[in-house]
Amino acid sequence: MRYWLTRLGTSVLLLLTVSALAFGAMNILGDPLFNILGPVALDVDNPESVELIQAAEEQYNLDDPLPIRWALWLGDFVTGDFGVQFSEDGEPPVRDLISERLPRTLQLLVMAQVLAALIAIPWALWTASRPNSKVDRASTITSFLFIAIPSFALAVMLKWALSIKLSIFPLAYVTNDTFWERSFQMLLPAITLALPAAAIYQRLLRTDLITTLQEDFILTARSKGVSRRSVLFKHALRSSLFSFVTIFAINTGALIGGALVVEQIFLIPGLGRAIVEAILREDFPVVLAIVMIIAFAFVILNLIVDLIYSLIDPRVRSS
Repeated sequence: MRYWLTRLGTSVLLLLTVSALAFGAMNILGDPLFNILGPVALDVDNPESVELIQAAEEQYNLDDPLPIRWALWLGDFVTGDFGVQFSEDGEPPVRDLISERLPRTLQLLVMAQVLAALIAIPWALWTASRPNSKVDRASTITSFLFIAIPSFALAVMLKWALSIKLSIFPLAYVTNDTFWERSFQMLLPAITLALPAAAIYQRLLRTDLITTLQEDFILTARSKGVSRRSVLFKHALRSSLFSFVTIFAINTGALIGGALVVEQIFLIPGLGRAIVEAILREDFPVVLAIVMIIAFAFVILNLIVDLIYSLIDPRVRSS
């Protein structure tokens, strides 16, 4: 229990730090008043402009010191009030925008991670059982190729080949289609994210598997007549999952970054496109909300990793 309370406290402190840094950066690097009102914010000699400026300052607490504004914003945020967009009418509210876009990005990331794991684990087992063979060397070249290709280049190539030339996948995401149609439309973007991730997972898991296969308990199992297949799946794979679970969670951050590009190329209206659009127009509430959601996702993923560690090896809870 003490271990989990410590982890929870560390996670809360991390989220508070991220929120303070993000809020400070957004307000220091730009002028919220100008982003809300536009050129009107500079027209201080016009009585009508002054009235609009005063109303905006009161609505967004812009007269208060930065720490107080952060505390007020954080209090609203934890209660589910993400504020309004910096536009003429503030519509839709940031919460509604997030509610609309988040499920699409989550679906893309989940599909990508599932595909990456389904590709990487059999791939690693296959190559680890044949170290330094022609198959293993060809696998190394293939994995390095996928890792080296930037996500935007891979997305363009796959879309050109499989959507434009061969017409296997649709060109764009259609929000009004059925769930299964939209899932199929998201399959190629998910593959785009999954291939480099699978290559990373495969390289790490292959190395751990080769090391594990040299351990005494593996040699003992083989000497007792346990089949090579059983040794790989029941003994070596379980013992090699620590690094895989860690990189699986950490790499979610890279997938989120890749999703920013992939959603643009495949025209998916998710959080990736939302944050790009918000950054371009300096819409601070949208950027802050998405940054905090991503940070919260990282914290939850790390807690899940710790839980999985404790299930794989109970000694982790006592460390």
